[in-house]
Amino acid sequence: MTTSSSTDFEPNVAEFIEEAFERCGLELRTGYDLKTAKRSINIMLAEWANRGLNQWTIEQTTQALTEGTNEYSLNSNVIDILDMVVRRTVNSTQTDISIDRLSRSQYINIPNKNTKARPSQFFFDKLNAPVIKIWPSPENSTDVLVFNKIVRMDDADKATNTMDMPFRFYPCFAAGLAYYLSLKKAPQFTQQLKAIYEEEFRRASDQDEDRASFRIRPFIAGS
Repeated sequence: MTTSSSTDFEPNVAEFIEEAFERCGLELRTGYDLKTAKRSINIMLAEWANRGLNQWTIEQTTQALTEGTNEYSLNSNVIDILDMVVRRTVNSTQTDISIDRLSRSQYINIPNKNTKARPSQFFFDKLNAPVIKIWPSPENSTDVLVFNKIVRMDDADKATNTMDMPFRFYPCFAAGLAYYLSLKKAPQFTQQLKAIYEEEFRRASDQDEDRASFRIRPFIAGS
């Protein structure tokens, strides 16, 4: 048996759109067909951000702290923050100290937000240009925030572009686009395509979970 020895299958935007049109029993014929399909792709990617965690969209980054400054602006492509530490270096020894996350109401009820000390809590304000608010305010300008952020996926844009996702999400992407297109062009297939889309998304997201060792030790009480 001869195999291809190739693992570089990576459809571009136009090929995904052609696949989706075919699933709707249609053909990609006009420039407007391409335009409306790309719009559907970008709307669907926004929906994916609302569905939860996509591992490949996580980036680790740092933010240098300034003494007395408790608010730091982030890029508009940041969707959420998963976890955060304060990194402090003393005599070449680096120590990461975990920071707890606050809700909006918990943060606003802090009586003195200008108190200076090592930051121990943060609030992520999900504005159009998101902001990290930390408390207490930094006591020095040498500590650094280190955090894992979820960022927005790249838009479709040109038909020749490839999509910003791992190959295991290709079936889900094609199924989702077919469902979105059916809403506009083939409503008779919408329910069927939606069911396929949800099944493909569930299967892909189940494989995209973070895994760690888990042990259970039974407790046997004495008599």
